[in-house]
Amino acid sequence: MNRDLVDKIVNAVLYEGYILYPYRASSKKNQRERFTFGRIYPQEYSDAQNGREPCLMQTECLVRNESHDAALEITVRFLQPLAREVCKATAPVAGASDAFAQVWLEAIEREVKLSPIPLNASIKRVHEFTFPASHSIDGAIIRRNEMICGRIELETRPLEQSVLKISARTFNDTPLPAEKDNQDAVLMRTFASTHTILHAPGGKFVSLLDPDPDCVELAGACRNTGTWPVLVGEEKQEHDTMLSSPIILYDYPQIAPESAGDLFDSTEIDELLTLRVQALTDTEKIEMQRVDERARKILERAENLRPEQILKMHGTLREVRKTNEEFFNPAQRRESAAVDGVTLKAGDRVRICPKRRADVMDIALNGKIAIIEAVEEDVDKNVHFAVVLEDDPGKDIGMMRHIGHRFFYGADEVEPLIER
Repeated sequence: MNRDLVDKIVNAVLYEGYILYPYRASSKKNQRERFTFGRIYPQEYSDAQNGREPCLMQTECLVRNESHDAALEITVRFLQPLAREVCKATAPVAGASDAFAQVWLEAIEREVKLSPIPLNASIKRVHEFTFPASHSIDGAIIRRNEMICGRIELETRPLEQSVLKISARTFNDTPLPAEKDNQDAVLMRTFASTHTILHAPGGKFVSLLDPDPDCVELAGACRNTGTWPVLVGEEKQEHDTMLSSPIILYDYPQIAPESAGDLFDSTEIDELLTLRVQALTDTEKIEMQRVDERARKILERAENLRPEQILKMHGTLREVRKTNEEFFNPAQRRESAAVDGVTLKAGDRVRICPKRRADVMDIALNGKIAIIEAVEEDVDKNVHFAVVLEDDPGKDIGMMRHIGHRFFYGADEVEPLIER
């Protein structure tokens, strides 16, 4: 198992949605709607909600025992909400709960690891765990968390063709105070961003997205509740680790190497969010600094990125096939081409006049002034001009042939802006 790669993925899952742009506590999206992924509620609350809110998470998957000493290691990880409160008085008042006002929910990383079990027989195991309540006072700030407890039920069952079925269920058995409709009290006792890591040295997990031909029916019989297991590690080279994630992932997910750091949003566009953070007002940045350490790190990283690091985030074309590469960067390049009796070459200015298409980009770019980056010829000997908008703030990026700032138009779709 590539531990570093797996750790990056599971940590991204653990903090998914922890805090979102604009990274301020006053933002509505960073108030009550936090910790939305992988929640496991106390069973008392789930029962009161007639099961609409889950009190368990179930993972089922398949593994092949490919050695005599293959073993299974199970780790459950989640975040426990930690309330940060500020004293309203000049000094904390012992026993006066109304002396504090909650200003933010931080989080404690929790990990429950089961001892390894052999993959050669039917096994049932129950592991109970408890994390005690605690609080600390630092001047006018108090941090507190409630006691939480739960259990993990693990079962392995041999099937046909040396395949074992693994069932791992995580329950939240935390008792609730009398007010079961108190949402703040419920959240403080909820497991958030819960996920399970399954590691089987000497074993080979079967993909549930693309199962082996002899395991299609067995994979289809696996039942997962609130989560979905995917293979993690070096793509197509490692099969000994699975991440059962509350967020939809494909097998072998990876963190983009261009990313400078976590922004806590799986749909994030690193460049856009980074530039937005840089554009915050001084007042907004001060508020962001006061949220917590993770928000401060985002701000510090955004303000200290070098231009070449931001450029690296702009975009990368991966797994380009030869045909695609020839389309985007044709080998047949011309020095110039004539349009309406005017010879055009790289560096000349033209007006864009789309004719062949009527998509949104043609409508937006119609009449725009552009600079020719290259004159190219396709396999049918048709001339195309690669152009970059003259007023594009990212013009330099387009001239470097990056996607998103460079457009192609035929010889009859540009109007020369130089003398004949």
